[in-house]
Amino acid sequence: MTSPDILPNAQVRQHFLDRHQLRKPPLGTQLDQTLTRLSFVQVDSINTLARAHDLILWSRQQSYRPPALRKMVDHSRQAFEAWTHDASILPMAAFPHWRHKFMRDEKQVQKRWKAWHRGDFLAQTETVLEQIARHGPLGSGDVGAQEQRGTGGWWDWHPSKTALEYLWRTGRITVSRREGFRKLYDLTENVIPKEIGSAQPSFDESLDWACTGALRALGFATAKEISDFYDFVTASEARAWIARGLRSGALREIKTEAANGQLRDRVIFTQDWPSLQEPLAVSNRLRILSPFDPALRNRARAEELFGFSYRIEVFVPAARRQYGYYVFPILEGSALIARIEIKANRKKNQLEIIGFWPEAKVKFSAARTERLIAELKRICLLVECRDISGIEILRRM
Repeated sequence: MTSPDILPNAQVRQHFLDRHQLRKPPLGTQLDQTLTRLSFVQVDSINTLARAHDLILWSRQQSYRPPALRKMVDHSRQAFEAWTHDASILPMAAFPHWRHKFMRDEKQVQKRWKAWHRGDFLAQTETVLEQIARHGPLGSGDVGAQEQRGTGGWWDWHPSKTALEYLWRTGRITVSRREGFRKLYDLTENVIPKEIGSAQPSFDESLDWACTGALRALGFATAKEISDFYDFVTASEARAWIARGLRSGALREIKTEAANGQLRDRVIFTQDWPSLQEPLAVSNRLRILSPFDPALRNRARAEELFGFSYRIEVFVPAARRQYGYYVFPILEGSALIARIEIKANRKKNQLEIIGFWPEAKVKFSAARTERLIAELKRICLLVECRDISGIEILRRM
């Protein structure tokens, strides 16, 4: 790198949060715009408080309620479900480019799943397709009626269930709608709007789309961070894309300062450099974030930028957990200041505070505690709880 340009950590945080729509109070009202700016939201089954995708969107749009996203996916077809690094919801405009990811995933999934899953799932794919073509949208409980159901956990699928998921991961079927959290799949041509489904971008066009979208969402990134964003292009392809951008002048190299003062080489869009150097005001509102929030999904990057080390401990035995089962990070301004374990007790219509852990050197004054309680009251509206229990846990800090 020949440029001495350094982006101080304060601006690194401010602009990163701005790209992730966490800089200003969450008062936006256009869900399609929010999803487009984020590029995708991760879907997760854990529902101790709210589904991950719902909490992610609510954190950016206080008026958001879960039926709005289902309407976009299930009815208006403005978005679709697919696999990025995990199950996710993406704007429908991404679908033509996703064809190349479907093709790439096909060989990888075949190889891995033959070792992971029971039976010959590939032998069931045509049978499953025929069932869907004949009966319309089906879920995993509707296929492989004569096959033995597994008892070994989430990934112990019967062959027809595996075939169903394989067909989805490779693009031959698409999630048509959900009933509760249960996915119902239909033939892709019955779900994706014709004008979208007929588009055929080249791989080079889709690679440029993926790298451009990743860098736009991240603001500044390494080749690996660009590659990891969608889990679409390889790190070597991202490096080649960066090299082309540097030669053309579309990209430039800078150094970003970490929370501990260390510097890292990253690239930005050249046209963004003047605005990145400008400090941004950040709302001091406290926000409770999903563990799968896009700002936190890359744990190493979050720790570098914010000095906040986080991992999910749902699979850690209780006696060995550092914090709790499902713990939510708390953002204040441009700092991650605490963790809280909360649960929506739907039988009691009550939001339960189970545990609370401020970061070292973070003091919870009475005023800060009241702002956290105000955020918990707002979450009650999302999860339809009437009151909060365990507030004394917060006031002991």
